[in-house]
Amino acid sequence: MPNLKTYNKTLKLITCLVILLMLFFSIEKMQAQQDAQYTQYMYNTVSVNPAYAGSRGHASIGLLYRTQWVGLDGAPKTQTFNMHTPVGYRGVGLGLSIVQDDIGPTSETNFDIDFSYTVYTSKEGRLSFGLKASANLLDVKFSELTKYTTTDITLQQNIDNRFSPNIGAGVYYHTQKFYAGLSVPRFLQTSHFEESSLSEAKEQMNFYFITGYVFDLTHFWKFKPTLLIKAVQGAPLQADISANFRYNDKLLLGVAYRWDAAVSALVAFNVTDQMMIGLAYDREVTELGNAAFNNGSFEVLLRYDFIKKNKKNLKSPRFF
Repeated sequence: MPNLKTYNKTLKLITCLVILLMLFFSIEKMQAQQDAQYTQYMYNTVSVNPAYAGSRGHASIGLLYRTQWVGLDGAPKTQTFNMHTPVGYRGVGLGLSIVQDDIGPTSETNFDIDFSYTVYTSKEGRLSFGLKASANLLDVKFSELTKYTTTDITLQQNIDNRFSPNIGAGVYYHTQKFYAGLSVPRFLQTSHFEESSLSEAKEQMNFYFITGYVFDLTHFWKFKPTLLIKAVQGAPLQADISANFRYNDKLLLGVAYRWDAAVSALVAFNVTDQMMIGLAYDREVTELGNAAFNNGSFEVLLRYDFIKKNKKNLKSPRFF
């Protein structure tokens, strides 16, 4: 069996390389940030990394609703549904995600199908490879905009259910206490407007790196620091750092900081071994946070795991 220390050293090297890669992309010419944003990303991993599908060892369903910058007309609102499960024989996972993202006059719906394959790298180590197939539907209601010109041909007609396919991929490694993943949910850089028009909207690749570790503080308390790094051409490098505490495998408390953007508070409760309810609140640390119309951002999460009560290899509820 491979030496676990060798894998840990390899993962540390990969982590350093990934961070350097993200820094490189942050320096490149920028254009726009497009994918939905989550504060409770650690409980919504399958939405951005297909390799996570089936990694919990049982079927899991999640619902998440986020409303950002409450009080600002046209501010982002995101609804997410996902389900994933191991299937058939050892190593295969399947998942389905539906993400509805509304910003001002635009509305996007993504339908994702995830496939993962997992190999055992040690007694507890699991390395998963994932593929994502996506279908995107885009609506843009130009009729709701206040127009200062009548010459831009892109403003003459609304966009209704414009379809575009995409593909993505990811890798994910985890043990009982550690995890790390790297993913690009969408490779194809789809143009939503014609090249000859006066305006153009173009999808960019979003790179995600996620990692975390669970420390046993006492018999009842666990501590899990997590990190999410997101890089995309068009926006500064985004880093989310969080500290999460779990009491008696029931109550979860956390704080988070989105670099140069927001501070957050998180709370979750395992109603049963199967069901978890989570809440998060963000407050901007930029000038936008001081605006009278901005009352912060809220997230509500509901997750249900189909855990069999007699499952012998389930040591305790997973913290990620």
